Amino acid sequence: MRTKQQTGSVGERLTEYYLTKSGYRILERNWRIRGGEIDLIAEKDGIIAFVEVKTRTMADPEGGAYAVTPAKQRLCIRAAREYLLRTGNTLQPRFDVAEVIVNGGRAVRFNYYDNAFYGDDGAI
Repeated sequence: MRTKQQTGSVGERLTEYYLTKSGYRILERNWRIRGGEIDLIAEKDGIIAFVEVKTRTMADPEGGAYAVTPAKQRLCIRAAREYLLRTGNTLQPRFDVAEVIVNGGRAVRFNYYDNAFYGDDGAI
């Protein structure tokens, strides 16, 4: 039996592989501030993607993308603002969601959603 952390790690590794194969450069993994975390931060072609990875098992009746609630979106936006402020990064931000379904520790489905959500005012 895998722990939630082990299951989540499978999804994050697969998403990182997908991003790098798609030409992204990974800037950060599990970047945290008080009250928030961004699973992956990657850049490509003038875009900085803040990626929320949701990994679920086959037994979960809903896909992981449904777990990115408005409250979770606000936490991601707050963390992204802080990241941009601390790093001085001026790339165009985007919020993406990766949904990974695993069975027995192996990924069986992968969906990646560009521009999955926006800041409250359409920007961050």
